[in-house]
Amino acid sequence: MSHIIHRSLRSTPAVAVGAAGAYITDAQGKQYLDACGGAAVSCLGHAHPDVLAAMHRQIDQLAYAHTSFFTSDTVEQLAEQLARTAPGDLNYAYFVSGGSEAVETALKLARQYFVEIGQPARTKFIARKQSYHGNTLGALAVGGNEWRRRQFAPLLIDVIRVSACNEYRDRRADESQQQYTQRLLNELEQAIIDAGPETIIGFCAETVVGATTGATPPTPGYLQGVRRICDQYGILYIADEVMCGMGRTGTLYAFEQDEVVPDLVTIAKGLGGGYQPIGAVLASEKIVTALQAGSGLFQHGHTYICHATAAAAALAVQQVIERDNLLDAVKQQGAYLQKRLREVLGELPHVGDTRGRGLFAGVELVQDKASKTPFDPALKLHAAIKANCMTRGLLVYPMGGTIDGQYGDHILIAPPFIVTTEQLDFIVDTLHQVISEETSKLAERV
Repeated sequence: MSHIIHRSLRSTPAVAVGAAGAYITDAQGKQYLDACGGAAVSCLGHAHPDVLAAMHRQIDQLAYAHTSFFTSDTVEQLAEQLARTAPGDLNYAYFVSGGSEAVETALKLARQYFVEIGQPARTKFIARKQSYHGNTLGALAVGGNEWRRRQFAPLLIDVIRVSACNEYRDRRADESQQQYTQRLLNELEQAIIDAGPETIIGFCAETVVGATTGATPPTPGYLQGVRRICDQYGILYIADEVMCGMGRTGTLYAFEQDEVVPDLVTIAKGLGGGYQPIGAVLASEKIVTALQAGSGLFQHGHTYICHATAAAAALAVQQVIERDNLLDAVKQQGAYLQKRLREVLGELPHVGDTRGRGLFAGVELVQDKASKTPFDPALKLHAAIKANCMTRGLLVYPMGGTIDGQYGDHILIAPPFIVTTEQLDFIVDTLHQVISEETSKLAERV
């Protein structure tokens, strides 16, 4: 009997005993192609020798020192690396242990910024429907996934909610892409006006939406419009790139492809590639300068912030990505993956949409392609696909509740940046077989 509170309290997952490259091995010796990196985490795959060596060197020298007494060279070097490679004036980093902590940190930093500059009436955040920003209470509050929020709603702060940017689901037949985008921007601006611009702290959004809708990118011009509106009303733009950032989409930050620079950015998964728990907030000059000129401190902290061993792992991961030109590999292999998904899965009767950027791809499943009607959630199609893929030695990240937290199924694909063309073919061909098989079973039941 396991004494761990596992994700499911009715079963114990397979035991992983080893991993190398793009593969994980279980206790029975079976290998699985890790096509989702856990949750878009393992950007370099597993057991990369350069990262392991960097961690060993750091542990031998200094594993941990509390930030109330010390900084460390490795943490300083990681911050320098991120400041050098980030666009605009995102020149400051605050290191935490994961994505939810990063979002909590960004929310508090945004609030304190306005207190420091004499605008304490700003107390509200705006975020989008069907979004995900983490599972701590502040992050859960700005998130828009109703299933994740429901039982904890009485504990959460109120957040102003606007529509997601999901062209496949929400663009009307009589709208052009540009008209759809403008409608969303008009909605955001009206929400700000209705709430009172002087009460708004920031707008928080995933650049490419990950877990809740499956690699859904913004429409062209959407984030540029968001940036203009935030500037017009003095609101901070907070980009959540915990899942889609750090090279996953083919640029180090996904928002680079939208030609915007946020005020605050949250990163985590691809930052350390799973070798150590680490996340970060990147902050612009104006925010840090305001705190320096005011109280002189950020009223926040955790025991394991700026952890030296975690920083060593993340620094090595980022150096490998840069040294080996892996962003180019993501662009090249990502284009191949997206093309294969369109050509091979797009022809299936129950695949409504394939989408994404780079090696961050989503496949949305529908009962009826013409009407985009989802399957009955009680059928748990996404779970059946996950189980079937595992029997074939493939790990993917399927989720339910794609449309509204209850209805809809999708599959998220996020292989390591070192993935080969042959491995991508295996991913797509296996998904074709599994989706065909599982949807045929459902048709027989009906």
